[in-house]
Amino acid sequence: MIESLTSTHADWVVGIARIVLGIIFFGHGAQKMLGWYGGSGLTSTMLTFTEHLHLPPTLAFLVIAGELFSGIGLIVGLFSRIAALVIALTMGGAIATVHFRFGLFLNWFGTQEGHGIEYHLLAIVLALVVVVEGAGAFSFDRLVHEHVSRLEQSFAGKKNNDGSGPVT
Repeated sequence: MIESLTSTHADWVVGIARIVLGIIFFGHGAQKMLGWYGGSGLTSTMLTFTEHLHLPPTLAFLVIAGELFSGIGLIVGLFSRIAALVIALTMGGAIATVHFRFGLFLNWFGTQEGHGIEYHLLAIVLALVVVVEGAGAFSFDRLVHEHVSRLEQSFAGKKNNDGSGPVT
């Protein structure tokens, strides 16, 4: 199980995409949960999510925490597939609950009530790349995967050398 979550190639393009996506979502999560970078913090964000978007409080908190902790996970490349899936689901939820009605484009000129879905689609696609390809280069996932693989090979070798296990 751990092997399927952490397996990845040393692809530096995927690694950079993952890190950038992580930085963006760490920033958004920190705004919502911690009030950093000009954000409103947890209390205000929870109020907005529960009273204006009508999300259940537990789901609202999971969305906020998901952005923050998935951002951290993506930056360091630890359990990146799970972190990226959380981001993709969060962005899908943002499209469904808020942004779809505003069309495709962001509100660059202030001529519509809200932002469209183009940013969310880009985030979903980048997240899906990480879900499919893994964390890429510069990741703890890669280190964990290599360590677990070495341990499995060592364990399999010991079983075969003493005659107690099947020869592979």
